[in-house]
Amino acid sequence: MKAVLILSGGVDSTTLLYKMLDNGYEVDALTFNYAQRHKKEIDCAREVAARLHVTHVIIDLCCLGLLLGDSALLGGKDVPSCHYTEEAARKTIVPNRNMIMLAVAAGYAEAHEIPEIFYAAHKNDATIYPDCRAEFVEALRPAIRLATAWHPVELQAPFVDLTKAEIVKMGLELKVPYELTWSCYKGEEKPCRSCPTCIEREEAFLINGSRDPLIEP
Repeated sequence: MKAVLILSGGVDSTTLLYKMLDNGYEVDALTFNYAQRHKKEIDCAREVAARLHVTHVIIDLCCLGLLLGDSALLGGKDVPSCHYTEEAARKTIVPNRNMIMLAVAAGYAEAHEIPEIFYAAHKNDATIYPDCRAEFVEALRPAIRLATAWHPVELQAPFVDLTKAEIVKMGLELKVPYELTWSCYKGEEKPCRSCPTCIEREEAFLINGSRDPLIEP
């Protein structure tokens, strides 16, 4: 079995990579540079892919930084210091990001005759980001299938009904090296522990009776 995975370098996609390999997939991992403030995640994706000896392609979409508004992830707004709220979510949305990435991934998969593409949308993100919702997955799945008619590609989002805590539980069982992953939107040397994704990540580990390895004792 062969599949393409969108690998950000964060908790969710790295866990999905380990799960796919555990399930017997041969994986081509795609990582996108879309001018995000937290480019450190790209380095994390590179290191994880190298450790696992999977094909890894970094795709330059930096031009999106000029096209997709003033999201905090693109450096246009300050990164909020709070749990996810509607206001915080609006500041961190990069419009249509997942659909853009999935369209590129679908083209890559068809060109290489790879029948499936995966991304790690999950239940927590569904309340915040429209392109992480089950309805989005179900709407895009037939569109990708139709657009890749010569070598049909199937969209998979196996975490869409899982919480981040459930994903971390799976990853701990798979011995995912979470010290090699990155989530913080500020992208500094250490996690800020105050932005929405830092808070969510730390809570997911605590729910599992564990500690985020990026957090110093």
